[in-house]
Amino acid sequence: MSLQGKTALVTGSTSGIGLGLAASLAAAGARVILNGFGDVEQAREQIARLGAQPGYHGADLGDPEQIADMMRYAEREFGGVDILVNNAGIQHVAPADRFPVDKWNAIIAINLSSVFHTSRLALPGMRRRNWGRIINLASVHGLVASKDKSAYVAAKHGVVGLTKTLALETARTPITCNAICPGWVLTPLVQQQIDQRIAAGVDPQQARDDLLAEKQPSQEFVTPQQLGELALFLCSEAAVQVRGAAWNMDGGWLAQ
Repeated sequence: MSLQGKTALVTGSTSGIGLGLAASLAAAGARVILNGFGDVEQAREQIARLGAQPGYHGADLGDPEQIADMMRYAEREFGGVDILVNNAGIQHVAPADRFPVDKWNAIIAINLSSVFHTSRLALPGMRRRNWGRIINLASVHGLVASKDKSAYVAAKHGVVGLTKTLALETARTPITCNAICPGWVLTPLVQQQIDQRIAAGVDPQQARDDLLAEKQPSQEFVTPQQLGELALFLCSEAAVQVRGAAWNMDGGWLAQ
């Protein structure tokens, strides 16, 4: 499919899943705006090889004022956001009764509240242009829980609920809103969990296999490229009646 003439903003896109999503959109012809705290120049170079030189805004997604400035930048430099991919996220693992309050607040702000702020600011322009796609990376933890991840699970469940609400509010327009719910993807966040097992004396390959075996029957990681292909489908006319979906790509996690 072609996304020529469309502008895509992908939050948290200087590495990992976000960069993979940005690459898929750029390869389809979209102008891409990157955001994040990773290796910005390397991310820019990767996207530039696929199409036009990408934009970049370094907004901290935990700060509504910085989010507003990013959206103004997109309007000023690119004419607005046609495809909004809310991908930015952080994680902290601890039992609820020992969960640091500052970590809770940060996870809710970045993983959930930022999705509200970017969406509310992108929607007026999408309505004016009579077309738009909002794609929220919600995680399989937006549909089921795991212990010691109270803030992350709460935030991702909130993203699924917000996705459904926005889908209803745009149901009679050419704007759609959907969520993608990945299982394990080999991101730095997941690698940290593997490294913890290795530090406890587990063989590296066994640590990887054990992590997958706990949740993901395919015993394979979902890849950013696979998620990018699903995002492209959700941008297509074939998906115009896919509204408010929470689409799990999880190697069978939820089938159990």
